[in-house]
Amino acid sequence: MDSPLAFKPDFAEAKERWLAFWEHELIDRPCCLVTAPKADAGKLPPNPPYLAGARDAFGPVIDALLARAEGTWFGGEAMPSYTPSFGPDMFAAWLGANLEFDKDNYGTNWVAARVKDWTREPPLALAEDNHWWKRMLAFCRALANAFQDKMLVAHLDLHSNMDALSALRSPQNLCLDLLDVPERIEQAMREVTALYPTIYDALYEAGNMGRHGTLGWVPAYHPVKTNTIQCDFAALVGPEHFRRFVMPSLAAEAAYLGHTVYHLDGPECLVHLDDLCSIPGLDCIQWVSGARNKPFVEWMDLLKRIQSKGVAVWIPCNADSIKVFHRELDPSLLFYVCSVRSQAEGEGVLRWLASNT
Repeated sequence: MDSPLAFKPDFAEAKERWLAFWEHELIDRPCCLVTAPKADAGKLPPNPPYLAGARDAFGPVIDALLARAEGTWFGGEAMPSYTPSFGPDMFAAWLGANLEFDKDNYGTNWVAARVKDWTREPPLALAEDNHWWKRMLAFCRALANAFQDKMLVAHLDLHSNMDALSALRSPQNLCLDLLDVPERIEQAMREVTALYPTIYDALYEAGNMGRHGTLGWVPAYHPVKTNTIQCDFAALVGPEHFRRFVMPSLAAEAAYLGHTVYHLDGPECLVHLDDLCSIPGLDCIQWVSGARNKPFVEWMDLLKRIQSKGVAVWIPCNADSIKVFHRELDPSLLFYVCSVRSQAEGEGVLRWLASNT
């Protein structure tokens, strides 16, 4: 069968395994994403830097992406793709916050909090003439046009829901607002939640993601709609505030998408784990232990706890550690992202998985 993506000859086979993953089923082995330079490719050209496209011309960025992808072996269920980003606070910038860049450090940006008093703030809205919104749509269209039938435009790391409010107001002030003006924050959350489908769909259409499917920035593929959802602000609140202010928005995003991965960042957020695992459509958790904490392989009890709730887990690994995870965890409730040094090593990992599942 001919592949719809030139850079992914086994696209159809990978798609079937991804569909099985979302249903928590196995065909013959778990999904395993493994990439390396093609055996005859030599040294790959570098990827463009983070935030590429925010200030640079699109053409050179796209040329660099295509050149690297052409020399890459996308093994197993790895899909050739690129996630455009103008930084973690894009959503807030699209709602009127000013996106600021460090002129000496290309790899970071931020927004200056613009909300001074929620009681005087008009309803949150997306301005169609917003510079950063128009530029992101144009970037997605340019990527889709160049990538057509070669690779995919992945959906964006949106930092929607309360992360967007945190950027608009500042984390410290928003924490106080939950105590001082809780009803107004509930209203702001309803407003920002209502914008999610509009923003998601506009980017989905601009990136032509409906043509061959898409991924979130955590690279789990679905032929229709998916994305990675999250709320990093959840690290600053307890279960009562999380359930009141955050859960309804996360549940609405998961329901809209149908299938999602959740980015769970740091031990401070583990207090919310049971609530997160109860959200319909939240199919998988990407656990990130954070800096200065024990390595991922030492969180096996947590990974098993997540799986015991019927939720899958994302597993970063290499050719050796994948054997440890595969021995300990339910293979129908995970997908691997395996780091290898060569195409031959990656092919060996896939053979090992197939013969040991």
